[in-house]
Amino acid sequence: MLNPTAIKPIQQESLNIKKYAAIDIGSNAMRLLITYIVEQEGKESQFNKNSLVRVPIRLGQDSFTVGEISEENIDRMIDAMKAFRLLMKVHKVEKYKALATSAMREAYNGQEVVEIIKEKAGIDIEIIDGKKEAIIIASTDLHHLLKSDKTYLYVDVGGGSTEFSLFSNSKIVVSKSFKAGTVRFLNKMVCDVVWQEMEKWIKANTQEYEDVILIGSGGNINKLFKMSGKLQDKPMSYIYLNSQYAYLNSLTYEQRISELGLNPDRSDVIIPATQIYLNAMKWSGARNIYVPKIGLSDGIVKAMYYGKI
Repeated sequence: MLNPTAIKPIQQESLNIKKYAAIDIGSNAMRLLITYIVEQEGKESQFNKNSLVRVPIRLGQDSFTVGEISEENIDRMIDAMKAFRLLMKVHKVEKYKALATSAMREAYNGQEVVEIIKEKAGIDIEIIDGKKEAIIIASTDLHHLLKSDKTYLYVDVGGGSTEFSLFSNSKIVVSKSFKAGTVRFLNKMVCDVVWQEMEKWIKANTQEYEDVILIGSGGNINKLFKMSGKLQDKPMSYIYLNSQYAYLNSLTYEQRISELGLNPDRSDVIIPATQIYLNAMKWSGARNIYVPKIGLSDGIVKAMYYGKI
């Protein structure tokens, strides 16, 4: 018979849990990411995503075509920010950062919108430039992917811009932001010169390295990866991605929604996004692309935690 007095109590390890939130105000959508950070003595801090809310307000359509955020979208932003604030309150978030990228920084009333949202919704927004955006994205924890003897080109395709970061020996070598986002492509606002500049930059910065591997970030590459059915730690090949691009291109906008189940705000931008990733692979000589579930929101949380922003 088991003696109850012989059972030793389980020692609870001391844990400290922080709750951080990141708001990413992009050109195609706005996102709220709530992350629980688990701190344990003698161990590396864990970042566990608890909630991700995406609102498809295409600010870039306003900003890149007429140069200002419309009254309708300002109202939608206010409502979204009020909702985000309530969600953060419910989750008992202790710290947050709201960053806006290319659509807001290129709208002439961008700063005015920031002030309106502060007044109406109580959310402080910082408009950042492309360089800071690339640095924050690059600060995302990639140690589980980066092998010291490999070279990686990190590509984050957004609605207004694309950020590139080159890693070698597990360290960042160089970063660059280009005004070549999916919403710009849809509005025919990316000229041949931008493509040429991207090609030149990628080739110049990767030519001395052998076997460059791409790391893809952004909603479109995440969707493509999900459609592939691959396991999270497995890459997609250039050949596979190219065949998917041809297949997507063969379908109409409506067919991508009805047959593939794509959201309406994803069904159009996925084409130019795939084109950017394919060109990045071609110009860098990469044969494979890994797709970890990370992006600007994740970078914001980690940059906050480590005191970089």
